[in-house]
Amino acid sequence: MDVTANPVVQLQDMPSGSGANAHAHAHAHAHAEPEELWTGIKRTISRKTKDSYKSDRSASRHEDDLESHNRARADSQRVNNKNNNEDEEEGAISIDAESSFPEGGLRAWLVVTSAWLLLFPSFGFMVSIGTLQDYWAQNQLSNYSVRDVGWIPSVFVYLSLGLGIWIGPLFDRYGPRWIALIGSVGYLIMVFLLAECKTFWQMVLCCGVLGGATGAMLTTTSLAVVAHWFKARRALSQGIAMVGSSCGGLVIPLILKTTLPRYGYAWSLRILGFIFAACFIAGNILIRARIPPTAAAKKKAIVSLSIFGDLRFSLFTISVFGFEVVLFGGLGILPTYATLSTDFPPDTGFYLIAMLNGVSCLGRIIPGYFADKIGRFNTLLVMIVVTLLFMLTLWLPLGNTSLPALYAFSAFFGFGTGSWMALVPACIGQLCRADEFGRYYGSMYFIASLATLVCIPISGQLVQSVGPRPMVAFFCAVLGLSLLSFTWSRWACLGRRWVIREKV
Repeated sequence: MDVTANPVVQLQDMPSGSGANAHAHAHAHAHAEPEELWTGIKRTISRKTKDSYKSDRSASRHEDDLESHNRARADSQRVNNKNNNEDEEEGAISIDAESSFPEGGLRAWLVVTSAWLLLFPSFGFMVSIGTLQDYWAQNQLSNYSVRDVGWIPSVFVYLSLGLGIWIGPLFDRYGPRWIALIGSVGYLIMVFLLAECKTFWQMVLCCGVLGGATGAMLTTTSLAVVAHWFKARRALSQGIAMVGSSCGGLVIPLILKTTLPRYGYAWSLRILGFIFAACFIAGNILIRARIPPTAAAKKKAIVSLSIFGDLRFSLFTISVFGFEVVLFGGLGILPTYATLSTDFPPDTGFYLIAMLNGVSCLGRIIPGYFADKIGRFNTLLVMIVVTLLFMLTLWLPLGNTSLPALYAFSAFFGFGTGSWMALVPACIGQLCRADEFGRYYGSMYFIASLATLVCIPISGQLVQSVGPRPMVAFFCAVLGLSLLSFTWSRWACLGRRWVIREKV
């Protein structure tokens, strides 16, 4: 052990003879020890205080650094959130309306219901106009030829379809609300005024001009608004909406058949007017567009014939022109055909139109369902061929000799033409964007409606001049040409390729 390191050891080793010195040294050490201890304690406290101060400063500095880091991190997070929100807002603004469709849901099906309700009186009255044409020819306008009387429904149908070239772009610009409302009010005025008409020109102006203009607002808007809500199921949804026109074509002739002999002409039309008013009120409440009008749509010209530069669309328009000749020519002339060319009962015309439009309900739904599965153009092509076959095998050889054959043809013809009316809008939607549907639909039917302007008077003249069979042969030839044009349109849709097993 190092003796110098321990005072107690040093005292023990000292000689006993030097007691005084030892005592003095011990006394001095005794006095010095508390002072040294106090000095050591002060040094320790001072050192601890310095260490604590340094530690506190270091901790404070660390806390400051941490707070600064957290503040910077929060600022960075706020900036990132702001950027993300701006990106989301930009993304919301730039969302393409074609990217997603509801394809169902309560709101979408309520819109289909509104289209059904608006098409019941508008298109339904249009496809059953042949019953009134026959009544006019036998009563108020009995001194006019069938050809002359046929101009009333011809102008009506022509304007209902042809004015779509203006109504369609207006729909794309402003939506359906005001167009449908104005059309509904004007159409009701037409029906109640038609009840008071007694002369040819009164009927032309009231039913033809006013009914055609307001009918265009209703039919174009009803079909265009459904295209906003469906894409993959567009053929089915528009087919269901078009069932409204079939139901109208079924119910209206039966109502007229019951009310005309019982209440007379004026009150028969007023009863129709009250039924139409109920449909219009509910339809206007439920109608709603999904795609808001864009600035680009508002800048486009109302009439744009440049879309006919698309070969697919141009060939399809030629086909639809032929469809309208056959469809409205047949609908308009069937009651007169049954009256003038056969010895069938007088009520045959009413039942033919009712049956045709009743079966047409199935023609709108069933082919529409399969069209979404196998292709709209493919399904329409099949239905054109099937309808042409029934015209060649039933109507042409047996239509004026066999009443059962005429009823059977009426049912098959209704199924086939019903599918045309449902699938044509679906095929149009396949050639354009949803926010351009009104423009394409209106432009196509502006051309196709020219057929309706002349087909009813021509068919009436053919019945009287050359007989029923040449008239039917004329319709078969027109439909054959339409089939050829539609086949080429499908070829253009496939990139100008002849492919059979291809969904298009």
